[in-house]
Amino acid sequence: MTDPILERDAVAECLSLVAEEAASYLGSIDEALVRPPGAAAGLDGGLPAEGVGSLAALRALVEGAQAGATRSTGPRFFHFVMGGGTPAALGADWLTSALDQSAFNWVSSPFALGLEQVSIGWLKELFGLPAEWSGVLTTGATMANFTGLAAGRRWWGLRQGVDIEEEGLSGLPAVPVLASGHVHASAIKSLAMLGIGRRQVRTFAAGEVGNLDADALRRALEELGGAPAILVGTAGDVNAGGFDPIDLMADLAEEHGAWLHVDGAFGLFAAVSPVTRELVAGIERAHSVAADGHKWLNVPYDCGAAFVRDPEIHHGAFTAVAAYLGREELDRPVFGNLGPEMSRRARALVVWATLKAYGSEGYRAMVERHVGLARRLADQVDAQVGLERLAEVPLNVVCFRYRPEGVPEEELDELNQRLGEAVLEDGRVYFGTTVYGGKVAFRPAIVNWRTEAEDVDLIVPLVLELGASLASRA
Repeated sequence: MTDPILERDAVAECLSLVAEEAASYLGSIDEALVRPPGAAAGLDGGLPAEGVGSLAALRALVEGAQAGATRSTGPRFFHFVMGGGTPAALGADWLTSALDQSAFNWVSSPFALGLEQVSIGWLKELFGLPAEWSGVLTTGATMANFTGLAAGRRWWGLRQGVDIEEEGLSGLPAVPVLASGHVHASAIKSLAMLGIGRRQVRTFAAGEVGNLDADALRRALEELGGAPAILVGTAGDVNAGGFDPIDLMADLAEEHGAWLHVDGAFGLFAAVSPVTRELVAGIERAHSVAADGHKWLNVPYDCGAAFVRDPEIHHGAFTAVAAYLGREELDRPVFGNLGPEMSRRARALVVWATLKAYGSEGYRAMVERHVGLARRLADQVDAQVGLERLAEVPLNVVCFRYRPEGVPEEELDELNQRLGEAVLEDGRVYFGTTVYGGKVAFRPAIVNWRTEAEDVDLIVPLVLELGASLASRA
């Protein structure tokens, strides 16, 4: 096979093949091992000079996926706080690829940008953010954090009398960045990419688990003497689902003239339900907020969203000008000028579709179901002598460790590390280890739309079974 134009008539057959195989894959995902025992074969080797044709290539991919793809969209994947793809979102994602819209400006695709404008408005309503805020869809929480912090960097530069996007950071003092111990690696990575620097982040934590030391933060702001600073709050710590006191941080930001950015990758969804809304009280007082779509929104990878209180600051951090791009219209935001990417997938189709399909009430019901399942798991952990829960469960993450009788404290970290590896290798359920309060622990997160009680109920028996096997061999 040579030039793809020779397969112009194969499009429908290719789509039919993929649809049939995808239906088979998803039809068995509830019972399948999360990590299959096999490995993809026949997908490596040198670049072929003569292609095998579209159908043969797709069949090879399907065979590789059946053998080696992690069933991360299934109901027993509790790792990394990853959701799946709702039926509406999955269908819309396929449609997105078929339409292949460039979501830079209104000339490139009025359809894609119009949907993004609507979708951003719906997300602000879902999260209780003011309608007048600016917003943009991103690739995920990392770029959402990058976007919000870039806006904060622009604000900081203007406070120094410098347009950083035009003139750069040269000659300016270091940017003070203050946070609790919950600050996420993606926020720190964003600060590194923005030229602010990882070492500029000062954390103020009371104890080993990262909770904010508000008094220490207040003193640090007072020591700055009114100099502008960026505060980073976390709504949903990945280790145990902990929350910074956003309202209090907003008070401090107002009092000391600081920019408050909130990383709400999955914790922002607490705003969806009255059961959990208090966890993000004050979110509307932040200056920028990041969220992740392929977590609790349950849309396929990749998708995130960034929201910025000041639209002019937001736009100024990312604007790009070229004669061929045309002129912007004030009533039509150019989303390619509100985030890092100019070449942008039309992610709004999946966001619009899933919100249209299930509405705010559907997401409220899902969040409350998952919160209930997390508390169910916490109760099961508490009921077992050989398990120790290490943190409260404010949302959807349960942090615990295996602690059998007779094993000395100094051996527990190694045992739990080996147990975490065994859980991943076993594949019946899937979650990894972390370090919380200085202890190696597990942190299953319940966020997939498919997950039910029967899936969660596998966790404790599996940990006890595998743990007993490891302990008996020690």
